[in-house]
Amino acid sequence: MLTKHSSALGKRLFDSMPRLASVQKIVVKPAGHLEFIALMAFTMAMVSISISIVLPALSFIASDLKIVEANHRQLVVGVLFLGLGVGQLVYGPISDTIGRRSPMIVGFAIYLFGSLLAALADSFILLLFARFLQGLGAAGPRIMSLAIIRDRVAGANMAQVMSQIMMVFILVPVLAPSFGELILMVGTWRFIFWLHLTAATLTLLWFVFRQPETLPLVKRRKLRFVRLLATFRHTVTTKQTLVYTIASGLVFGSFLGYVSSSQQILQDYYGVGKLFVIYFSSLAASIGISSYFNSRLVMKFEMRRLCLWALTATIGLSGCFLLLSMIQPPPLWLFMSWLLISFLAVGTLFSNFHALAMEPMGRIAGMASSVSSAFMTFLSVLLAYIVGQAYNHSVMPLAISFFVLHSITLVLILLFDQKGSSPQA
Repeated sequence: MLTKHSSALGKRLFDSMPRLASVQKIVVKPAGHLEFIALMAFTMAMVSISISIVLPALSFIASDLKIVEANHRQLVVGVLFLGLGVGQLVYGPISDTIGRRSPMIVGFAIYLFGSLLAALADSFILLLFARFLQGLGAAGPRIMSLAIIRDRVAGANMAQVMSQIMMVFILVPVLAPSFGELILMVGTWRFIFWLHLTAATLTLLWFVFRQPETLPLVKRRKLRFVRLLATFRHTVTTKQTLVYTIASGLVFGSFLGYVSSSQQILQDYYGVGKLFVIYFSSLAASIGISSYFNSRLVMKFEMRRLCLWALTATIGLSGCFLLLSMIQPPPLWLFMSWLLISFLAVGTLFSNFHALAMEPMGRIAGMASSVSSAFMTFLSVLLAYIVGQAYNHSVMPLAISFFVLHSITLVLILLFDQKGSSPQA
């Protein structure tokens, strides 16, 4: 019955998409700089809120939907990123043809349907499908936000804007787990997905009325398969874009491995109980603090140099923590200290890696964002799955992933710098 009902809802949503996209004809009063930063941050935060607010509920979901293997609850996070990766390959090329607003609106619509389906899911498989749809839909706002930002700014200015956006964006993973915990006090885990539905609706309305189209007609490209292949080839063969996309995937893979297993590590292994939201939020806040300082540092220091400093710091810290973990199980204060300091460095990497990857891609920002982000997402999801499924009631798999993946990233960037940054690979 639920499957038939969801199919009918899906058909109704699909039929309504042209009407949803037509709202781009609304006369828009452009947002100012600060409002633009906030709007882009909240738009990009759809992915973050879809993850962090759900984390306190994973054990309840596992119990309610009868998930036998404990590590499989991590798929509630991983599948969303899989949908995100698939969607990112679609929205960019379309946006380079028809503009940024319509793909953004359609992405919101798919996300809304996925949220509704997740709230009504009566099986783990159906919930995973709904999460895939959430990721597929969220890919639109994520990619379009990056393309809109790239349409307006470039280079160090883009890195600065991205860091400013990250400062607002980071409030979501800081506050969302607490909201999730509050929701669980008064209702079931399904209420969390009703909140997804409400938040996405409000953000969509904000976007529709305050963000005009940023890609003028004269800069749009016809959607031709030959040109699509040529654009794809240019993106993946531009050495700088390829190197920093892989670097993003490696670093984000270790971070996503932490996110996927954080509930089990903090609640099951360390037994923090309801204090999970405090520990998780404090770690998320460290990334926000890092982004705040990065927005100023990028105007004084070269982005590559900042990345090398950050990577060296995480490798050194992770190596020391790994050695200590081999001697005896690390106490909670040591685990938190390691991640707090490491995430200060990771915040710098997140903003600068993407800015460096997009730097040569001005004319094809939509397609480049799609290919780069999709490749990064697929790589990070694969790595995070390996890290998460390796969880064995210890922090060793996570410590190893941070040390190894950040070390590979450092070597990759050093080799790139040594051979030069010529455009073609």
